[in-house]
Amino acid sequence: MNTVVERVRAAQYAIARVSVAPLLVRAAIFVIVLAGFALAFPSEVLSGRPILFLAVAALLPAFGPRRIWATFTALVTVGGWLLATDGYGRPVALWRLLAVAALLYLAHTLCALAALLPYDAAVDPDLISRWLVRSGAVLLGAAVLGVLLLQAAGTGGGAGHQWVTVLGLLVAVAMAALLGWLLRRR
Repeated sequence: MNTVVERVRAAQYAIARVSVAPLLVRAAIFVIVLAGFALAFPSEVLSGRPILFLAVAALLPAFGPRRIWATFTALVTVGGWLLATDGYGRPVALWRLLAVAALLYLAHTLCALAALLPYDAAVDPDLISRWLVRSGAVLLGAAVLGVLLLQAAGTGGGAGHQWVTVLGLLVAVAMAALLGWLLRRR
């Protein structure tokens, strides 16, 4: 019984020490992942009970940014995109594609930041603002380069190839598995 009481007291002490900045980063992860789900999934899916499951899924990387949940929610977002374009026939719009990609990147980079911040960290606001400015510069550069490459290739119209999306997803998963294997091999 003493063990349970000690764990409850330790949990109360930990909750009392929580600071605002790490909580705000984790809240931003939740909001960004949920916004990514809203943009990727078709509106017919979001109007029913699945929105509750998606909200719970969006909470997972906020509570466990060091675990697999960030990858899981990214895969769910891509699955929602594939469902919307293949299953519901939603046309591929460049603005929606760039927005989903930006939200995926922001969720990923904020999970990386949250993984470094303990709950009781005293964080300088400049750290978070510099992190977000750098992320915004990466997003802006990637969007401009992507649009320029689409225009140069002449494929910026409404024609999209679903197999390219699936192939890109498979390459990303294979690269993540390879990097994980290389890190464990050390």
